[in-house]
Amino acid sequence: MTQRMNYAAAAPGGIKALGAVYGYVAQSGLPAALIELVYLRISQINGCAYCIDMHSRDLLKAGLPVDKLVLVPAWDEAGPLFSDREKAALRWAEAVTRVSDTQVPDEAYAAARAAFSEKELADLTIAIGLMNAYNRLAISFRVPPLAAASAAAA
Repeated sequence: MTQRMNYAAAAPGGIKALGAVYGYVAQSGLPAALIELVYLRISQINGCAYCIDMHSRDLLKAGLPVDKLVLVPAWDEAGPLFSDREKAALRWAEAVTRVSDTQVPDEAYAAARAAFSEKELADLTIAIGLMNAYNRLAISFRVPPLAAASAAAA
């Protein structure tokens, strides 16, 4: 895959604005590991190789067991491996990411609201929107994942 263009160089102000949102989410009070799991799952749904690679590496560096990492796509079938709060966040992330199909049903909202305060749910939804934006940039402009770049260099 050849990168189409360097969108960060083409629109530095826009990328800086997204970075400010990223910074807000990081300081929101939501656990970093939870946010990274959500970022990974969104990237998997969207098929963003660059972001899947990056968030997988970040989760592994943070100490997430490989057993848990490989089951993120099937989190709902992984039994107690994921906490109730992680399951609620992942379920919400899937519904919001697939908004054109799901219309984010009332049941999804009720389940997420049971697990998160209003602020937490708003912050989680901001994080979901942010990752969807980053995925769309990376996919549209064909940003290669680090693993592919490393393999090409070898």
